[in-house]
Amino acid sequence: MKTIIAACSQNLSGSRASLHAALRTLLAVPWPSQRDVRAWLQLLAVLQWVLSFLLLGPVTLVLLLYLVFTRFWPISALYLAWVIFDWDTPEKGGRRLPCLRRWSVWRHFRDYFPVKLVKTHDLSPGHNYIIGSHPHGILCVGAFCNFITGSTGFSELFPGIRPFLTTLAGNFRLPLFREYLMSGGLCPVTRRAISHLLSKNGTGNAVAIVIGGAAESLSCSPGVTTLILKNRKGFVRMALQHGAFLVPSFSFGENELFRQVVFEEGSWMRAVQQRFQKMMGFAPCVFYGRGLTSVRSRGFLPYARPITTVVGKPMTVPKIEEPSSEVVDLYHGMYVRSLLKLFNDNKMKYGLSEGDELRIV
Repeated sequence: MKTIIAACSQNLSGSRASLHAALRTLLAVPWPSQRDVRAWLQLLAVLQWVLSFLLLGPVTLVLLLYLVFTRFWPISALYLAWVIFDWDTPEKGGRRLPCLRRWSVWRHFRDYFPVKLVKTHDLSPGHNYIIGSHPHGILCVGAFCNFITGSTGFSELFPGIRPFLTTLAGNFRLPLFREYLMSGGLCPVTRRAISHLLSKNGTGNAVAIVIGGAAESLSCSPGVTTLILKNRKGFVRMALQHGAFLVPSFSFGENELFRQVVFEEGSWMRAVQQRFQKMMGFAPCVFYGRGLTSVRSRGFLPYARPITTVVGKPMTVPKIEEPSSEVVDLYHGMYVRSLLKLFNDNKMKYGLSEGDELRIV
């Protein structure tokens, strides 16, 4: 019996020593700092946004088509019925959810770059506005973060103003992706949708339009910012028809988030990109960013570069139901000059050099 008790005591002592050794090893492992935790949260926030933007619509479409051939086909049938019933909602102001705009993940998204919104003049809630957003960049990070999420304090800087952001109408034909876009305040960049926001939604509406569109994403070269604006006058005509004030805005740093493979003008690859953009409404850019695990590796995530979106002075626009081409050209020229002044006055404050230029084509 004494032998058994001694053996048990020895085993217990050995187990206690092993436990102490394991605890010492665990405590010796460095725990992630708060800075490391914040960095990972920011990376995950950007990752979910990029994946949602690139994959949510196509993956959901493929999934619903697959379910048609299974016993779960009623899911696809019910969603199709819902889309048919809800078809015109994107054209009538969408269905925004304030809780989504306040989602805490957007604060981590903002801090990853970081993104900052700068106000230069007040916007009165008694008017409606068309905000020209420049440049397009690859994924419009600055426009999305400032006008769709509440993370940069748009509502605090411009009290009484409801921001909307327009995007390709084709995005609202993709299942589930359309709900995701509308919940944040995105609308199709169509005459009908913009007219509804400017004429049937009261005052205090600010419709942000990335005027250069997909074609502008093919010219994201550092040093020279190229804006496709010279022949883009539809937004000016709509502002005149509804008496909406024009407001230029510029996101400094937008073109620095990715590295783009720029093909020479006249090359066959450039021709393919331009043809595809005219047919489909978006341009197949060849670009890369940082990897998921390392900044030095190549991947599809944007680089962490500061983005500062400066909202300029509102330009008073009269209401003219049928503006002539001469009037449209007049106010278009005034807008271009206001945008150039905004760029030149702020470029050295927010990361650009004196030699950086803004080219209007």
